[in-house]
Amino acid sequence: MNIYQNILQARTKNKKLVAVLIDPEKIKPKNIPSFFKKIHQSIITHVFVGGSTDKKRQIGIIVSAIKKETKLPILLFPGHIDQITPKADGILFLSLLSGRNPEYLIEQQVQSVPFLQKTALEIIPTGYVLIDGGKHTATQKVSNTEPIDQQDEHLILNTSLAGEYSGKKLIYLEAGSGAKVPVNSSVIKKVKHHLSIPLIVGGGIKTRVHLENAFSAGADLVVIGTAFEENENFFEELKK
Repeated sequence: MNIYQNILQARTKNKKLVAVLIDPEKIKPKNIPSFFKKIHQSIITHVFVGGSTDKKRQIGIIVSAIKKETKLPILLFPGHIDQITPKADGILFLSLLSGRNPEYLIEQQVQSVPFLQKTALEIIPTGYVLIDGGKHTATQKVSNTEPIDQQDEHLILNTSLAGEYSGKKLIYLEAGSGAKVPVNSSVIKKVKHHLSIPLIVGGGIKTRVHLENAFSAGADLVVIGTAFEENENFFEELKK
């Protein structure tokens, strides 16, 4: 069974999934073995690798090092076509739906096709919706787009549904790396109520309470990133 089918199956069984997002610019290969010892003691089910930038082109090295330490599915979360490596298991084929910059709606995707055709990566079309988390994010800077205000639930919903209607298999509501506040529960509930594909929520998830709130509101998969970077003891809250 492929990664996407596993996500669908978990959704059917109401099994909640948790991904750790690893930024290749913020982790050293030598630290990966000890990091994954903690991962394996936690409720983490998936590994996402990527970031807004990867100036040192570390993605291949990092994914290879992770592969040696875990059997958890590894999905690329690329901010640019340079962040694609065949060494992962799959890729979130992202379109930044909340922005209006064609570079991140379709151009990067078109440029990636010749490379992706040569890989065995499982490609999962994903609608990426950037939500205002109270902080100017790297995604805004790199993509030159603005997030959607959390109060504008109608626009967030319509953007998400536009993604589903155009064939996306996942919708990812993202408050951004290091967000001061996560995507609020009312936004998640509204989108979840109308969406018929799995919903990913990330950004600003820094406590077990944040995690449970996202799940209670309807998230199928929650992504944790900065919380681990800033405080690896967070793993203690997420032990199995």
